[in-house]
Amino acid sequence: MTTERDEDYLKIIASIVEEKGYAKVKDVAKELDLGPSTVTGMFKKLDKEGYINYEKYGGVTLTDKGEEIARKTREKYSMLKAFLTSLGLDEKTAEKDACRIEHILDPKTAETLEKFVEFVNAKGESKIWIEHFRHFTRTGEYVECNPEKRDKCPVHGKEK
Repeated sequence: MTTERDEDYLKIIASIVEEKGYAKVKDVAKELDLGPSTVTGMFKKLDKEGYINYEKYGGVTLTDKGEEIARKTREKYSMLKAFLTSLGLDEKTAEKDACRIEHILDPKTAETLEKFVEFVNAKGESKIWIEHFRHFTRTGEYVECNPEKRDKCPVHGKEK
């Protein structure tokens, strides 16, 4: 069983490995704003648990087990960020909250939210209600628009 901290490390290691082919203590320390000794201790733990391949003073790579956890964590993060931004939150808030939520989300909830994001991002009439929701969160005003008279709708039309 991984902890939130384990998942954060694995996610960051995966990003660095994608970029450079390996991750070093200093890379992860910089990314997490931690001291090298803290990162070294975590590398030893993750190595012992079979999530990374670690040799002192060398580069770190993920094992298959570590890659799987990093991939799932990144997917949850991306989906949550998309969900939060679809509700109208700004990028910075969505990123911060997605990072916190990704660790505690039940897989069934994650699957449902993923379907919600897919639905919201669909083309056509199904997007209208989310635009109304965003308007409501900004203004507190609930508006109903008749699709035939959308040009007069304060959310979609010219009369704002």
